[in-house]
Amino acid sequence: MTNTTTARTAPANGPASYFPSIEKKHGHPIAHWVELIRASPLTRHMELVAWLKAEHGLGHGHANALVKHTLDEGR
Repeated sequence: MTNTTTARTAPANGPASYFPSIEKKHGHPIAHWVELIRASPLTRHMELVAWLKAEHGLGHGHANALVKHTLDEGR
């Protein structure tokens, strides 16, 4: 009997788990959102979340994931 199991990439955890749906729903790669967040004069997490929601139409979960990912990477 032959083992037919194929290698699979592990599912993303944390904020990155939202990335495929963010890209699909909003039509921009994650790098686009990271660049916008880094260019913003805002610095606080919830300020950035509110800004993404108000100015760019993101939902709370998507905005929160993008901000957390960006701030964790360092601005």
